[in-house]
Amino acid sequence: MRFGAISWLWALVLVPLVAALLWYAARLRGRLARRFADSAAWSNLTQRIWSTARRWRSILLLLSLALSILAVARPQWGARAVMLKRRGLDIVVALDVSKSMLATDIKPDRLTRAKREISGVLDRLAGDRIGLVVFAGDAFVQCPLTLDGAAARLLLDAVDARSAGRPGTSITEAIKTAGDMFETNEHQFKVMILVTDGESHEGDDLSAAQDAAKAGIRIYTVGVGTPSGEPIPEFDENGRQTGFKKDESGQVVLSKLDEVSLQKIALATEGRYFRAGPTEMEIDALFGELSKLEKKEMEGRLFTEFEERFQFLLLPAFLFLLAEFILPEVRPRRIAWPKLKLPLKKAPVEQIPKP
Repeated sequence: MRFGAISWLWALVLVPLVAALLWYAARLRGRLARRFADSAAWSNLTQRIWSTARRWRSILLLLSLALSILAVARPQWGARAVMLKRRGLDIVVALDVSKSMLATDIKPDRLTRAKREISGVLDRLAGDRIGLVVFAGDAFVQCPLTLDGAAARLLLDAVDARSAGRPGTSITEAIKTAGDMFETNEHQFKVMILVTDGESHEGDDLSAAQDAAKAGIRIYTVGVGTPSGEPIPEFDENGRQTGFKKDESGQVVLSKLDEVSLQKIALATEGRYFRAGPTEMEIDALFGELSKLEKKEMEGRLFTEFEERFQFLLLPAFLFLLAEFILPEVRPRRIAWPKLKLPLKKAPVEQIPKP
């Protein structure tokens, strides 16, 4: 036998505590009774109190409490093998980790906000496989496609602006790297979520999106930043800000959210564009779109399912509690039935005939 909620067994310590409380209450009741009247008078007043029934009521209450706690702990015995199958999508999230993602027009900065968006995606997964690609000037797989959302979250937490090897921003490389993670023999069930500020300086992003559409990949883009732009901070080796990025002429560079490019990428694959907002409503809207897509059956997993047996303890616990409620503390009165006096019939006197 095993317990599905074994932590509830700690509550069994309540049984001796309640027993001690009932014993103390009985002692206190007797002590107060002796103050109320002398022993002879009290004995006369309480001759109908059923002390044995009182003890049984306490025992029944304790048994009901113990069995109820054991029932809540979900005792289980008997098992069977169950094949659990899931239906879902293959989702690859591409995260921009270029230096422009350190801009603070979205608090605390774009990269932190982008990771929060992806964490919201992980929270809403239901049977989907998830993968993670990080990119700047080049792209690489941070987490392969997996059903283990907890593992994906750990790898996401490890991402920062130093995760990419080459500076710059190449959405084209991100799309190609993400596309290589999907199974080539399928032309549906493939989703890519591109989280970036949209600034791309290398490759033909729209052409890469069109190639992804031919492979059956649907791209949803999430823009992080503001169209008005923000300077890109620069840091030294100790993480202290030393200023802002400047161009060749010495002017401070403004990094702006390129919504038009992200909309074009999404439309090329029949996806949608969303802008990251403070309430994360775009994540709900995104999963509303994903719920409309056809899902495939994922590989099944064999699980051992144990039979719940709590009802075998819950039923007697209820009956014990009911008996404790019904059992009286006072002896029932004996009904004195009246004695019925039946009239005696006189025997008939035989008449002797006269001679």
